[in-house]
Amino acid sequence: MTGISTDIAVSLDGFAAGAGEITLGIEAFGDDDAPLVLLVGGTTMLSWPDALCERLAAGGRRVVRYDLRDSGRSTTTDPEAPAYTLRDLAADAAALAGALGAGPAHLAGIGVGGMVAQVAALDHPAAFSALTLIGTRPVAPGPTDDDLPDHDPATMGRLFARPMPDWADREAVAEFAAGGAEVLGDDPAAARATAARIWDRTPGTAPPVQLANQLGLVFSKLDCTPRWRERLPEIELPALVVHGRRNRFFPVGNGEALAREIPGARLLVLDRAATAIPGPAVGEVAEAMLALG
Repeated sequence: MTGISTDIAVSLDGFAAGAGEITLGIEAFGDDDAPLVLLVGGTTMLSWPDALCERLAAGGRRVVRYDLRDSGRSTTTDPEAPAYTLRDLAADAAALAGALGAGPAHLAGIGVGGMVAQVAALDHPAAFSALTLIGTRPVAPGPTDDDLPDHDPATMGRLFARPMPDWADREAVAEFAAGGAEVLGDDPAAARATAARIWDRTPGTAPPVQLANQLGLVFSKLDCTPRWRERLPEIELPALVVHGRRNRFFPVGNGEALAREIPGARLLVLDRAATAIPGPAVGEVAEAMLALG
């Protein structure tokens, strides 16, 4: 198959311990016979811009982006009390790479999806051929290490002081996302459009489900132990770390630490980027990823 296939479901029967059958929503770009690039959502697949997926596919890759559990078209059960761990999400990535075939995959994670990707590369190295980490950090949500810059306090104060929208109102949710993007330094128009698409793909308007899709707050409830930062020197995959210079959520020092601690990793700092990959940077990011493998 060549081109784009939308909202396919891939079932991973009993792969994660105690999880039963897990269904992951995916979208594929490019030729099925091309080398696989697997994009971990952060938390939904729409964290990855369409333009980046298309550029990677045009560069001779089969690109598959997917939703984490409790987001998008993937299995949604109880975002307020997830019965799985960060390790289960990492196992999902390895299982999905295997289910899609074509040998080890270039694994890429953005935001909290970058945490999934780090653990997947450490726990399931045979499943992957390369690793890209974008706008993430080497520790779990919550208190950070003393040597890592934490969320910018003033930005977080503005971000979380805003009243929540009516989650049943698509336009209100989109406007809420645009306002958050403006606070974070991202493109409000792009965030508004993405939030509307996420709303369309979200299974219901219950606030916990919308929060899991729009804000990724389910991640704050996950068991992310044990720590993995100390294991980063074990990664033997070719690695690329991409970080926005203007990222106030995970400041750039987090990306610099990842690049220092993963042997041989290349650091690409996007001077005009914050938390999202802006349109003008898509070509540079795609080129760097294609060069990695």
